[in-house]
Amino acid sequence: MPLSLYMDVHVPLVISEGLRRRGLDVLTSQEDGTTTEDDEVLLERAVSLGRILFTQDRDFLKIASTWQGQARDFPGIIFSPQKCMSLGVLVVELHMVLTCSDSKELAGLVTFLPL
Repeated sequence: MPLSLYMDVHVPLVISEGLRRRGLDVLTSQEDGTTTEDDEVLLERAVSLGRILFTQDRDFLKIASTWQGQARDFPGIIFSPQKCMSLGVLVVELHMVLTCSDSKELAGLVTFLPL
């Protein structure tokens, strides 16, 4: 079963739409009403929902490192720098990670795209 995803507020909507067309469970920050929340609150929200967080915001790399150092659990973060690949390729890579990975493989880690 594919993993569920929580989208950071700055991720282009076309990525969420592309993943949904492929049958994936995606919740955006906008839909969840958390667009004005701090980054750490967004990660806490993803944790409470049991969803992996996708972001293109480098601030989450520092947060993940801090949480790892504190042994705080989180379902995982998928990170891709902005403008490092086309949005279509990003959708394909996200789809691959979410359908081919087990939740235990991604838990507590940052997965970097492109693969």
